[in-house]
Amino acid sequence: EAQQLATYIGWLMFGVRGGIVAGVLFVLPSLFILSALTWVYLDNIEQPIMDAVLYGIGPAVTAIILFAAYRIGSKALSNNVLRVLAVLTLIVVYNFPMAFPYVVLSAGLIGFIGVKISPNSFTMGSHHGESKDSYGPALIDDDTPIPDHAKFKWSRLLGFAVVGVAIGVATMSLLSDPVLRDMGEFFTKAAMVTFGGAYAVLPYISDGGIASGWVTTEHMKVGMALGESTPGPLIMVVAFVGFVGAWSKEIFGPEALLLAGFAGASVATLFTFLPSFLFIFLGGPGVEATRGDLRFSAPLSAITAAVVGAILNLGAAFARNTLLPDIDKIEKYDWLIFSISGVQIDLIALVITIVAFIALFRFKVGIMTVLAACAAIGLTTVLV
Repeated sequence: EAQQLATYIGWLMFGVRGGIVAGVLFVLPSLFILSALTWVYLDNIEQPIMDAVLYGIGPAVTAIILFAAYRIGSKALSNNVLRVLAVLTLIVVYNFPMAFPYVVLSAGLIGFIGVKISPNSFTMGSHHGESKDSYGPALIDDDTPIPDHAKFKWSRLLGFAVVGVAIGVATMSLLSDPVLRDMGEFFTKAAMVTFGGAYAVLPYISDGGIASGWVTTEHMKVGMALGESTPGPLIMVVAFVGFVGAWSKEIFGPEALLLAGFAGASVATLFTFLPSFLFIFLGGPGVEATRGDLRFSAPLSAITAAVVGAILNLGAAFARNTLLPDIDKIEKYDWLIFSISGVQIDLIALVITIVAFIALFRFKVGIMTVLAACAAIGLTTVLV
């Protein structure tokens, strides 16, 4: 995750204060921007032009998720064992959506045990290609002595753990509204199972947000589009979920929806990223010591394979919602719906999805360009 990388770099170079400054400033602008855009979206959600834009964005988001699954899977699923694990995960989370944390734990256990039986089955290539550009010597490289603040000390580890837990508990105790407390607990859990970046945890956040009544599938498609097209890490979709959830629940009453939304976005952001800071400060000293050690990398390889299955499940859920219309969509866009072998299918949305995927996969078109083009197609299709 990009925010964790920013925090780690800040911590490695300047200690705890550097990590906090880097991590906070990496997400703070995105929190304000995404909150403002979410407010505009919710305040105009009944407008025909918004409906038309969302019609085009839905297929685009579906294509983006499926492309993300392909991109991660092509690097992570290097052998049949990992591919089977991804398929099994897809089957499990499709039938039991909220089982993802248990899937992560199970995958890690499979990797931990499996590497002792078949070491080659739990190795994978790097997720990052080597850069062709030269930026001169690094401030800190493999030959640089470990800074004093980055050396492992039990006393320091215990201190960070106590302070981090205390901040979380104290903040949670200040949340008087039950919706905000539920959000704090949920996003803390989500942070604990974030392996492999934003796309890894978005299926869990989507399922949990929908099950809690904070968002709908349509909301999540908009949140994904906003997250992909605004500055900051994609995981800031959590701010969108928190904003929409607190707004829809009217936690401060119908006259204070904007305040409620921003409170929800802030709580979701805080409790998503607080564990990240804690993990960096606790685990940073041990990171380099375990690089290349299969005892540690094998469970992560298995978890990454499971994450691919979870992302595919999210893509399938969005595709089902986009391409197989419900009664309301059939009534609203009846001229766009076709019946094939008795199944109602939105063929225009299907075409947009396929074209968007080809643009991403074959022609390497940027995500923002794809979103803008699909939104324009939606406007043209629905309003013209």
